Amino acid sequence: MAGKSRAILLNRLPPTAVILNLGSGTRRISSSVIQVDYLPLAGVDVVADVAHLPFPDCSVDGVISEATLEHVRDRQCAIDEMRRVLKPGGYLYIIVPFLVGYHASPDDYYRWTRQGLLADLHGIDPIEIGVRSGPTSALLWVLQEWFAMSLSFNITFLYQVLLLLFMLMTFPLKVLDIILNHYGMAWKIAATYYYLGRKT
Repeated sequence: MAGKSRAILLNRLPPTAVILNLGSGTRRISSSVIQVDYLPLAGVDVVADVAHLPFPDCSVDGVISEATLEHVRDRQCAIDEMRRVLKPGGYLYIIVPFLVGYHASPDDYYRWTRQGLLADLHGIDPIEIGVRSGPTSALLWVLQEWFAMSLSFNITFLYQVLLLLFMLMTFPLKVLDIILNHYGMAWKIAATYYYLGRKT
């Protein structure tokens, strides 16, 4: 569903639309999307802090932010910046974590419930909100970390090796989320949520 939601955003906007991908890293969504990251990585078009975007008010048609907000110290400032640069009627698509372990990039600050996400995104009317990575992904994250930690005997290198091993061994099980993500209660133990909204 998340890929579909991002596609809905991209398909609703004309080819000339200005779209930002915040916290893009090196992965380019489309040649027409402006890649924004705080590091000058390959493929990044604009180096900037998402909490202080160098774009005028109401100047962009769409904002994409996938697994970025949890790494921003002042999440509300970053959300306010997204809202500020969006034109009225502009689209916002984000992915945020709910039940996932600590993952620094370079830091890790926040998690969201669905209600918390809706509260933070006031002024952005929801079109879709749903499960991005489901219950199986959440369960595997915890189990991978638990087994790696428990069997490492507090040796960091061994922990890292075991974690990688367990991730590779259990990755195929994530296919179960293709089914479970459609269950009505999947949101209660989802790993991540997606949100597609429009600025009022």
